[in-house]
Amino acid sequence: MRLVVNIIKDHIAWRHQIFKLAKADIVKTYSGAALGWSWAIVKPTITIFVYWFAFSIGLRLGADINGIPYILWLIAGIIPWFYMSDMITQGASAIRKYKFLVTKMKFPVATIPTFVSLSKFAIHLCLMVIVVVIYGVSGFFPDVYMLQLPFYMLCMFLFFTCWGLFSSMLSAMSKDFLNLVKSFTTAFFWLSGIMWDVNRIDHGTLHTVLMFNPITYIVSGFRNVFVYKVWFFEEPTHLLYFCIVLVVMMLLAFWSYKKLIKEIPDVL
Repeated sequence: MRLVVNIIKDHIAWRHQIFKLAKADIVKTYSGAALGWSWAIVKPTITIFVYWFAFSIGLRLGADINGIPYILWLIAGIIPWFYMSDMITQGASAIRKYKFLVTKMKFPVATIPTFVSLSKFAIHLCLMVIVVVIYGVSGFFPDVYMLQLPFYMLCMFLFFTCWGLFSSMLSAMSKDFLNLVKSFTTAFFWLSGIMWDVNRIDHGTLHTVLMFNPITYIVSGFRNVFVYKVWFFEEPTHLLYFCIVLVVMMLLAFWSYKKLIKEIPDVL
């Protein structure tokens, strides 16, 4: 408990530096490119177009879902994936990327994954504004279900910030762990219900296993907001599954921090 309190105190005491470093991380990501910040929009747009063309035009599998065109259904789920995929890989490499903060100055290590997560989340917010505009232009205007969007965003941010702390601590100790994480990213994408409707799975056990996947829960949550019009409290079992996984991830993050914090400066 003392460890948790210390981590929280570090975040409060260094909050100004955290936000400045988050901004610097965004600038560093897109610096040197002719289009600059535009790549934060261009890259996801190209990815969405490719998947839409492949499934709707090429394979002709893009039928309307719940009265929503497939491309809009796809956007609702894949936009949060861009943040999650960045955090899966870049969150895991956060401490290695900013190792100078660990080796050359006295900086709270636990805050490094946090400002990396904040930088990716800022881009996610910009993309979500574009999603709302796209839905509005398509005739699907914001409604009362939009009020739960911050809830799913918070769930996503908390889980993957904790993941960033846990995985970056292990990755700082071993590059093999980081390579393992990167190799599983594609599998997470195809197995988490981003490109297909998880609600179509009739097998109860398989559906339960999928809903223990935080990526599946978050993607389904965003689609509940834009497509299915379902409140998060109408699916209490799924919420319970996510809370269990979130608590486990928090415990793993705190455990890895406690065990490795003294060794990391020497390893790096």
